[in-house]
Amino acid sequence: MSAKHATTSAPILDTLTERWSPRAFDGDHSFPENALLSAFEAARWSPSANNSQPWRFIVARRGSESFAKIESTLAGFNAAWAGAASALIVNLAVVETETGEPQRWAEYDLGQAVAHLSVQAHADGLYVHQMGGFDAEKISEAFDLGTELRAVSVMTIGKLGVPEQLAEPLKERELAPRSRLEVDELIVVND
Repeated sequence: MSAKHATTSAPILDTLTERWSPRAFDGDHSFPENALLSAFEAARWSPSANNSQPWRFIVARRGSESFAKIESTLAGFNAAWAGAASALIVNLAVVETETGEPQRWAEYDLGQAVAHLSVQAHADGLYVHQMGGFDAEKISEAFDLGTELRAVSVMTIGKLGVPEQLAEPLKERELAPRSRLEVDELIVVND
């Protein structure tokens, strides 16, 4: 399967029009030790409130004990397809400072870091799929995260597979055209 390009109403970067979230991953692909360094470097340089950098990651390559722990927390359809990805990454927000003060913007800032990571990964020929369907409490217990770290999302990362490896209705979703709300539906006020 080739890339699913977005149909945009204004020009945007090619990397953004080509980026999409597949469910079919190449189950034979694996990452050498430093293969994801550029993606995490992009996350590192994303903006954050007061330069607090309130993001952390658990990176688990397929076949590892950590991968199995994360995979066991996935819900619904996610559990059916995510195991073929080269790695699972848990996206963590640092929600408290060392003195126990809440970091109000931590999840927002984590989102920016993950967006930077996913765009860089795509530019490097990798595919990422974000998932909210997982048990955050089980992640916290499995990795002894404590109260300062909150598991916000899990993502798959790897090389693109083929839709035929997926069962219905996942295959149908994989082949469906991309769609988004129109820009004017997103902007509440535009003076």
